[in-house]
Amino acid sequence: MADTRHTKVLIIGSGPAGYTAGIYAARAMLEPVLVQGMEPGGQLTMTTEVENFPGFVEVQGPDLMTKMQEHAQATGCEIVSDVITALDLSQRPFRASGDSGTTYTADAVILATGARAKWLGLPSEEKFKGHGVSACATCDGFFYRGEEIVVVGGGNTAVEEALFLTKFASKVTLIHRRDELRAEKVLQERLFRNPKIEPLWFHTLEEVLGTEDPLAVTGVKVRNVNTGEVTEIPCKGVFIAIGHAPASELVADQLETHMGGYVKVEPGSTRTSVPGVFAAGDLTDHVYRQAVTSAGMGCMAALDAEAFLAAEGIG
Repeated sequence: MADTRHTKVLIIGSGPAGYTAGIYAARAMLEPVLVQGMEPGGQLTMTTEVENFPGFVEVQGPDLMTKMQEHAQATGCEIVSDVITALDLSQRPFRASGDSGTTYTADAVILATGARAKWLGLPSEEKFKGHGVSACATCDGFFYRGEEIVVVGGGNTAVEEALFLTKFASKVTLIHRRDELRAEKVLQERLFRNPKIEPLWFHTLEEVLGTEDPLAVTGVKVRNVNTGEVTEIPCKGVFIAIGHAPASELVADQLETHMGGYVKVEPGSTRTSVPGVFAAGDLTDHVYRQAVTSAGMGCMAALDAEAFLAAEGIG
């Protein structure tokens, strides 16, 4: 028989926003339940050095998230290894269905599902995913020791991936459709100083090339955006680093969204278009997208939830 559990506050997602919300909700004696989702710890578990989180001159992303999880558990937040597959916000208590078969009911919900990697949408990209095409250098860079690699993108993600991959690759070609990067200046300086990285300006990725049996990448076709000329670059790995999209599928038809799917919240708060539902972190943030801002929003969401429940005479 399927299990049904009730909580005052259900937190969906386990990145900086989710864990911080758990800490504050637990301290408010709301006995929150946090469902981790498919990627416990979120995007930071796929990052190496984190140098801009207050209190840490440098910390590994997975280590930082482990500390946040331990902190949330120590304050009394219950953390559940499950994935929410459906969420009904049409009536209260709100109902969430877990992949485990458990149904969670809650008086308030905090959404902290974050964002996930974007892809170019090329058929050849899809074909070679997991066979030479990746969106996570820290996950797969180790497999390309001594090989030539291509990174696509021009923002922080692309530059960080390219720099990390120089630990393994003999050469990293950074493909960007413009001749200027969007990444932070300090990251750009590191990239331009690295002799293993060669930027290829004014180019886009047209096709991933490879073998059929076994599936493996052998190179890419790139197009010059100014001349239209197509050339081939030999490589063994292709890393797509063009940003992230909000993971808002659970609520896309239930909450007001904007800017391509980001959940809209009231200015200066984490309140969504449904009373009792709050959203925090990269799910709502198309501007800053930093671990520290996500953590701050997680705090806000817990405080907003506490105020809402108090007004309802709960908690």
